Amino acid sequence: MMWKRNKDKSISIKEENFYNEPLHVDLETVKKAVREFADKAPKGITTRVLVKDDQSIDFDLLKPYLKGIPDKRFYMSKETYEIFEEEDKKIPFYLDMIQNAVDRYIEMYHKVPITPGDPYLKVNYLLLKKNNLIHEIPEIELFITEDENLITHKRPN
Repeated sequence: MMWKRNKDKSISIKEENFYNEPLHVDLETVKKAVREFADKAPKGITTRVLVKDDQSIDFDLLKPYLKGIPDKRFYMSKETYEIFEEEDKKIPFYLDMIQNAVDRYIEMYHKVPITPGDPYLKVNYLLLKKNNLIHEIPEIELFITEDENLITHKRPN
């Protein structure tokens, strides 16, 4: 397996055998392939290169790890690297949008955008909207983790 930079500056893996058969894989298998990709990627290449503009995963780069292309789409957040199946494809879009807005809010005010006293650290979308950091309110609740102020869709215990 060799890494190759294309004329359009995208990165691909040159593989002797191309796996073009549709493959049925589950979420855990995709996560494992992404971890393997990250472990073997050259310095400076992050798993971000796997994410297309629509948040779907570019499986051409994962073919060597999966031995094929999945028969369904999976989606990934560029900010948190969480992976989702088709039915949850909006979640990575919201994670990325809100993570960027929260990061900018923290830069501006040196505090997290939550309602004071909220034990779950739920993101206060109105604070972000009021500061023109987002233009739409997500359909789901998102929370701020205590670990590096990352955004998650999982409600804390």
